[in-house]
Order: sequence, then C-alpha cells, then structure tokens
Amino acid sequence: RSSYGCRFFVLPCCFFDFTGKYSRRQSRKTQYREYLDFVTEVGLACGFHVEEDCLRIPSTKRVCLIGKSRTYPPAGEVSMDEQRTQYINSRRGRPVSPPSEVSVPLPPRATVGHAGHPDGHQTLDTGDTGAATGRAEIRADQLWLSGFQPREKAERVRNCATLPRDFIDQVVLQVAHLLLNGEQLNTGSASSSSSKAWNRGGSLSLAEVAHELAGETLQRLKRECGGLQTLLRNNHQVFEVVNGRVHIRDWREKKLQRQPHSEAKRRLCSEAFKTRMCWFYSHHPDGCVLPSDSCPFAHGPAELRPPQTPKRKKPVL
Repeated sequence: RSSYGCRFFVLPCCFFDFTGKYSRRQSRKTQYREYLDFVTEVGLACGFHVEEDCLRIPSTKRVCLIGKSRTYPPAGEVSMDEQRTQYINSRRGRPVSPPSEVSVPLPPRATVGHAGHPDGHQTLDTGDTGAATGRAEIRADQLWLSGFQPREKAERVRNCATLPRDFIDQVVLQVAHLLLNGEQLNTGSASSSSSKAWNRGGSLSLAEVAHELAGETLQRLKRECGGLQTLLRNNHQVFEVVNGRVHIRDWREKKLQRQPHSEAKRRLCSEAFKTRMCWFYSHHPDGCVLPSDSCPFAHGPAELRPPQTPKRKKPVL
C-alpha cells in the first residue's frame, strides 16, 4: 500500500512469518533456501518483480531480494490490494473470501552474474526497467493484520544480563545449595588423596532444578531467551551445564586442563585477574578449592582490583 513507485531491499536472516516463526513446508530444500523462496513468494503476491543477489559481506546469510518494479499497471492497484489481503489472511490461518488457495509461482532465476554460485545464488541484472508513478486510492480503514505489533526500534536484551543483581544472586544461591546438598560426584583426578576434602556437590538436570524453584521465579526466567539455562551459564564461575545437567564447577579440573593461550587471550585474562569477588570464597561451606594466588578471583576485599578499561587502538593514518 505504499506508493506505486515504492522499491524494496530485503536481507532475510531470522525465519519469521507474519505472526510468528516460519513453519517449514518441505524438507527437500535447506531451511534457508526455503525461507528465501517464501520471501520471494510474498514479494510476488504483493505485485513485485523479485530479483535475487548475493552480497559480498562476511555472513552466511548474504542473499538479498530486491523489488524494483511492479507486475501490474497503476490502474490495477485496487484489485491487487484485494489479492494482497487475501494472501496475508491465508498465511495467518484466516479464511479467505472467496475461499480459494492463493498460488504464487516462483520467478525464474536471474540469468546475469554468477550462474554457478553455491545454493543457486546469482547476481542481479542491474538494468533499470523503470516504473510508472501514481497509485489508486485504497480504503484506509481496511487494515491487514489488526493484531499485528511491529518490533520496537530498540530491541530489549533478553539474555538474563539485565535482570536485577539481587534476583540473579538469589537464584544462584538456591541452585548451589540444591547441588551441595545432593550426592557428591566422584571424578577421580580432581579429588585425589593429597587434596583436601572439598564438597563439589551433586548433579541435577535442568528440569529437576526448575522443579525446585518458585513459580514466580520461573515465570520471570521464561521471559528471557534461554531461561534458567542461560542464567546458569552466565554464572560460569559457579556452574557447569553439560548435556542438560548442572553441577558445581571444580576449578582444579580447569587448572589441569589448561592449554597455552594466545597473546590476546593472556592479556585479557591478566586484565580481568582479581577484578571480581570469588563466589566460592564468600559462599561455599569449604571455601575456594584453589589457593589465593592461583584463583583468578579475589579472596576478600583486600585482593580486589578495579576493572581496567580496555585501551582503544589508534586509527592508522
């Protein structure tokens, strides 16, 4: 319903339909190829000649779709709008009027450019076909999707990082107590006879942990992407989540498995050294399993260092 002279450029990434996630209809194509064909189908249903190009960008999803011209004259705007409305209603599961299946053929691939590009990608024929201007009047009160809510310009971060600190600490403590009160794991190498008896707790599945949390806590976590698992993995100083099971992290194992890092990794580790309090020193009944000089976290306020601001590289003139 934009101007007849409207053009579009789409770089498909996330697989979404008009009202939710895109549901696959066939398995012979890759999910990406099928979704590209779906977006092409939408463009055709809206009356555009849709062409495909492959961008030179460092991304696995670099195929773009361009609509530069219409498939109908300006005088056909009213009838085309009825076809658009019918197609959109059919995609959201509403009955169409008259009841008929909207079938939109896929366009032939562009013939100019990289004909042998993987996944059938070809470059766009850059010849400008031009388009007539003007459009017919469309009734403004005839909305397409009455319940449609576009995404906000600034998308809210939903990786549990913006949750209140006291809420995160409460969940971490509760899960840690559940694990510490369970049957202790025996890994052999980490708990040798020469090392002190340190309670590393048991192992629980994510479902078992969720069962012990309050309903209000779970509802709050469900509003975040990944929920409980994301929160536990964010607190990797305390927990390890492997194959859907949670257990207390034993830093002795990490020390035994340590491999030589690159210079950038070593510099990053040295900058973060002792800039955060050690959770085990403050909360574990046996304290931290590592001595103070080996633990990357501060054992008490006296060891705590202020975080260092990373230096920005000077631009090369």
